[in-house]
Amino acid sequence: MLSLDLDFLRLSYRPDLQLLFLRWTRPVSTAEHQHGYTAALHLARSASAGRWLIDLRSRGLASAEEFSWVLTEFRSRMGAALPHVPRRIAYLVTPYHSELIRERLALLEPTFPLALQQGAVIQVFTEEHPAQQWLHMGGV
Repeated sequence: MLSLDLDFLRLSYRPDLQLLFLRWTRPVSTAEHQHGYTAALHLARSASAGRWLIDLRSRGLASAEEFSWVLTEFRSRMGAALPHVPRRIAYLVTPYHSELIRERLALLEPTFPLALQQGAVIQVFTEEHPAQQWLHMGGV
């Protein structure tokens, strides 16, 4: 198992599940947010891991601007770094945050070109098991 522990994020790749887990442990600054995603991408590249479960329950949601960065700049980088594997991101959130992140995704996603959307398919979940099941469905 590949893993990396930062002050604000625990990264681990489970080869038996073929999943990369990002478990945020506290609220973060914009710099930490971007550093965490970049560190995850480096780990994912070494394992050819395109299926990510991102646990935001301890951290809370990113700002609208930070989420937009993930959907645009980061997703483009993810697609370029992992071109030959399915790329799927499952966000695990509290029920309280579920509606807000779904609204943000529904508002922003249709405004992006299809090529950008194909950088990674994104879904939101409030339970881990359904998230893992979805991650193993289909490809990008």
